[in-house]
Amino acid sequence: MDPLAVGGVIGDVLDPFETCASLRIVYNNNSEVVNSLELKPSQIINQPRVEVGGDDFRTLYTLIMVDPDAPSPSNPKMREYLHWLVMNIPGTTGASFGQEILGYESPRPAAGIHRMVFMLFRQMMRRQKIHPPRWRNNFNTRDFAQVYNLGSPVAALYFNCQRESGWGGRRILS
Repeated sequence: MDPLAVGGVIGDVLDPFETCASLRIVYNNNSEVVNSLELKPSQIINQPRVEVGGDDFRTLYTLIMVDPDAPSPSNPKMREYLHWLVMNIPGTTGASFGQEILGYESPRPAAGIHRMVFMLFRQMMRRQKIHPPRWRNNFNTRDFAQVYNLGSPVAALYFNCQRESGWGGRRILS
């Protein structure tokens, strides 16, 4: 069974699609993102290295990273929280070769286990220009893909993340 469907990514964020491009995401600590892997907030502070497959550098891609469980999985009223948006990534390269529309914001879940979803779309237009969203919360990947004629994703990955003990709690002052 598809891990994206089992994890609820298909349904909550995306409609069913067929993977037809490779997507590799690696954080600085050599943690490679695989579906349903758990990564701690301390492991994902810095922007990951993203490698995009494809067979032609003239084909461009858009990368979107969202948290569909913000602020908590039991009350995802900020669904989808946009953590990163990069467009015009040439095939066979990586996100660093694209145009960052919204900079990487490190996930810091406060409650529950959050899914962090990376989606890759093949752009229909050669060089696409967009306006950055006004806010990160309540982003809608489906609507964004429709407005910018991105179609269905060509690849997606997700990992789970939850608050670490000792992170974000009350500080006791002496």
